[in-house]
Amino acid sequence: MVKTDASGGNLSVRLVAVDEDQAGQRLDNFLSPRLKGVPKSRIYNLIRKGEVRVNKGRSKPDYKLAAGDVVRIPPVRVAESAAVAVPGKSLVQHLEQAVLYEDDGLLVINKPSGLAVHGGSGVNLGLIESLRQIRPENRFLELVHRLDKDTSGCIMIAKKRSVLRHLQSALRDKTGPGVIRKVYQALVIGHWPNSCLRVDAPLLKREVAGGERIVRVSTDGKPSLTEFAVLKRFQDFTLIEARPITGRTHQIRVHAKYAGHSLLGDEKYGNDGINEAMRSHGFRRLFLHAAALEFDLPGVPQRIRVDAALPDDLAQALTGLQ
Repeated sequence: MVKTDASGGNLSVRLVAVDEDQAGQRLDNFLSPRLKGVPKSRIYNLIRKGEVRVNKGRSKPDYKLAAGDVVRIPPVRVAESAAVAVPGKSLVQHLEQAVLYEDDGLLVINKPSGLAVHGGSGVNLGLIESLRQIRPENRFLELVHRLDKDTSGCIMIAKKRSVLRHLQSALRDKTGPGVIRKVYQALVIGHWPNSCLRVDAPLLKREVAGGERIVRVSTDGKPSLTEFAVLKRFQDFTLIEARPITGRTHQIRVHAKYAGHSLLGDEKYGNDGINEAMRSHGFRRLFLHAAALEFDLPGVPQRIRVDAALPDDLAQALTGLQ
């Protein structure tokens, strides 16, 4: 049994054996959930000073652990102020009801808008941290991909490292038979032309003060491709389907703006005047929803599709449009 002090810090050295499912994980990522509340910078210092050891020897933060490795985790005191945030009752209930698909190795959640996928940058508690507390029986829970905080809908969380590796490999493969297909629904300002079926424009990401990310179309950016289709037309807006072929930050939002039709409710790339005017009509946030995922899993013969209906706030607001 590992002793802890009053503030949650471990008083005894722990020797933790790496199992098959944890193999391939970086040492720093392996340590984070086992040193809850300890900043990443301090974890790096523990590794560099040799206080953390692998098989009795010094290691580096990016060392990929192998099955059978034994990791020495030193006693660490954690300040009370660094205590891990706890998800509220309403969030727990929401996430328990938001499971769209689950098997032994994968969980697909219908993420609510406003919930970041992970903590950091002023966010104490994200989706992955909440799920780890709600499901302590799941020793391994990792995000397969990400969604912006304001985007709702389908997101995959791996329950096994082997599934994580499989799905992340599939995400990198843009042309193979096992490619992962992501389908989004978005409401854009104006009349999206039927002829605009794809936007192929490189995207460049940069960080500004405070760590905020800004993305723009630039010849210096990374290749980026999004396919589009019209779902329904309204007087001043168009409901579209967006299928990102690449997975760049803010890709759909920036490609839609580049096509001349920003997403409604987009405070970073949209039209502030229209966004404000439409708030009184029920459009109070970014209208972007991850509506479906299609993917293959090892040992499952048929292709899997998971769908998430438009959330009530977006669906009800749409009914008021002409």
